[in-house]
Amino acid sequence: MTEQFPDFKQPPWVQSPSEVMDWIDATHPSKKTKGKKHASSGDKILRNLHVRFDLNVKQKTIPSSNVFSRVITMMTGNGFVEEGFDLLPTTELILRGLAKAKFKNILKIVFDTKTVYHHSDHHPDLRKTIDDFSALTHAAAVRKSVEVTAIVKEGMKSVVIVKILKIHRKKDHAVDIQIKGGMKAELYHIFINYLTEKLGLKE
Repeated sequence: MTEQFPDFKQPPWVQSPSEVMDWIDATHPSKKTKGKKHASSGDKILRNLHVRFDLNVKQKTIPSSNVFSRVITMMTGNGFVEEGFDLLPTTELILRGLAKAKFKNILKIVFDTKTVYHHSDHHPDLRKTIDDFSALTHAAAVRKSVEVTAIVKEGMKSVVIVKILKIHRKKDHAVDIQIKGGMKAELYHIFINYLTEKLGLKE
C-alpha cells in the first residue's frame, strides 16, 4: 500500500474529475502558490510508494471461456478486460519518464514471461535502452504485459518496478508502479506528471 503523507496529494487511481483537479493543482502549482512550502518540496523524501491507475482508453470485455467462469464473473463482477492501448509506445514513454526522474539504469524488461533485456547496475544504460528499444521488442511475440525494473543510486538507492497490463481483471488496474526505497518528492512528481501528460489517466 502507498504510504500516506498528510501534505502530499496522491495521484488518482480511478477518481472523479474534481479529485483529479485537486491532484493536478497540488502537483502543478500556479505561480501564486509557488512559495516557500513548494520550494522545499524537492527535499522531501517519499518512501516505498505503490501507485496504481488506469489509462484513459477504451476497455473491451473478454468473454468467459466456459459456463463456470461466466457464473463466477456474474457473481463477482470481476471478469477480464482488454485495454485499448499499444503496449510498445506506452512502454517507451514509461522509459522516458524514468529518464526524466533521474533513473539511469534499467535492470530488466520482461514482455509477458520473456525477458528481452537484462543488465547489471554497474553502468548507466537507460538512454541507450530507449534508443535500442524497437530492436529489443522484436524478441517479444505476444506483448500483452510488460514489466520494467529500473534503479537510481544517486543520493539514495531506489528501485522502481513498473507493470503494464493490456489484459487484467476488471477491478485491477492497467498500470502498477512500486518504488522500493526513498525517492525525492520532486522527482516522483516529475515522473508521474510526465505519465499523466503523455499517457493520460482515466478520471
